[in-house]
Amino acid sequence: MSAAMTLSVVHDTTYRYSTPVERAQHLATIRPLDCAWQRVLAHRLHIDPAPSYEASHVDAFGNEVRYFSFDAPHEHLTVKSETTVALERRWAALDASATPAWEQVADALRYRAGGAYMPESEFVFASPNVALAPELRDYALRSFAAGTPLAAGAIDLMHRIHADFAYEPQATAFDTPALRAFRLRQGVCQDFAQIMIGCLRSLGLAARYVSGYLRTVPPEGAPRLVGADASHAWLSVFCPGTGWIDLDPTNDVLADLDHVTLAFGRDYSDVSLLRGIILGGGDHVVEVAVDVTAR
Repeated sequence: MSAAMTLSVVHDTTYRYSTPVERAQHLATIRPLDCAWQRVLAHRLHIDPAPSYEASHVDAFGNEVRYFSFDAPHEHLTVKSETTVALERRWAALDASATPAWEQVADALRYRAGGAYMPESEFVFASPNVALAPELRDYALRSFAAGTPLAAGAIDLMHRIHADFAYEPQATAFDTPALRAFRLRQGVCQDFAQIMIGCLRSLGLAARYVSGYLRTVPPEGAPRLVGADASHAWLSVFCPGTGWIDLDPTNDVLADLDHVTLAFGRDYSDVSLLRGIILGGGDHVVEVAVDVTAR
């Protein structure tokens, strides 16, 4: 298999309003990250109509967030992001059995007055969509017997979530808490990522939410459908000596050359791609097309 990949991503979102929007303010977390395994070669963001004001900032998690606002009435909004990234393979040499025991890592992440601060410990606590619950801990412990290497336990937990939960787009909404999706045993990639984050945090481990894109390959002989790829979500668990290990429970794989990393956060609420406040607009229809291709 190739040790590198170049992918192009086109993400096109259009809102059509039944009555004009008088004023609006939006935030977009839509520029992929530059990081150790991913380099952004080109990025362009087109917004129609042209905003009255635009600015960018880097949030607390290192993501670039674009702010834009409108002072004039408009009946539609199109946000189109075009990006090319170069990816490096990450997990070919990972020996999950050689990683530290999970209890040692949880102990190191625990806060102690006067002790050394580990930045990763910020991802041990509950967050808006992810509660720390005994039932999540009980579910996780089936993969984390005493002395289990952290990466081995996390990979086993990923396998189990993939097997135990049904992919059902109509079962949940964008703001469904992880615990509700866990009890439903249904959901989408966002839910599976947040469920696994809750399981890991309930053990005292550091886990963060990752938003991004997934390149899909059609069955042999079938044509590739433009716009049929999707925005996606997975998670990372922190492992000393290895770093953050990216796991995709929706597809039961370690996130690698087919995964484009967009943003990191505590859960979906930190990194939703496009959010905002509008005055007016009435009812609206949203059209989304994502196209991920190899270069």
